[in-house]
Amino acid sequence: MAITFSDLHTEEGVKSVEEHLAGKTYISGDQLSVDDVKVYAAVSEKPSDAFPNASRWYDCVASHLAESFPGKAVGVSIGGSAASAPAQAEAPAAADDDDMDLFGDETEEEKKAAEEREAAKKDTKKPKESGKSSVLMEVKPWDDETDMKKLEECVRAVAMPGLLWGASKLVPVGYGIKKLTIMLTIVDDLVSPDNLIEDYLTCEPNNEYIQSVDIVAFNKI
Repeated sequence: MAITFSDLHTEEGVKSVEEHLAGKTYISGDQLSVDDVKVYAAVSEKPSDAFPNASRWYDCVASHLAESFPGKAVGVSIGGSAASAPAQAEAPAAADDDDMDLFGDETEEEKKAAEEREAAKKDTKKPKESGKSSVLMEVKPWDDETDMKKLEECVRAVAMPGLLWGASKLVPVGYGIKKLTIMLTIVDDLVSPDNLIEDYLTCEPNNEYIQSVDIVAFNKI
């Protein structure tokens, strides 16, 4: 059953994580998973000592991410708070020799992200002040001969007001193919993730390297 958290930028939201982690080391299972990375990305800063379980978990995830991304970080200010941009934990996909769709069907996480984006579009009661969102994308190449360095250069070359690219990582898929997972922060009124994909990332000339792009996680900041 899916685990649901909300308003993780608030004390009440962090409290729900604190209670969930009672007697646990990670959000789900006994190893670090994508669930931990998604929750970590939504928590704006390290929980205080008033939340010992959440604070210990936050340090644990930060330590794992530091090992995966050894580059020196200077800190990124998002919505008035310091936040780091983690990349999705590596999760190799199993592939059936007779199944040529190496990337599989839409996952529950992708469906949830799509629903959250649609809900954000329909919400007309929010203040006029533009909000921000943190998005985790998966960028998939055509095959194992695709130059992944060029692919990432194409992605990061896309620039527009309200768009900030973050940390990235190559994740093995199968048959020697890797996909690019990359974090980005957007200003909601200026950047539409769907338009970004359709009008920039998967059109010419970028489609020479990029087969498709999926939104794995979408969180309001």
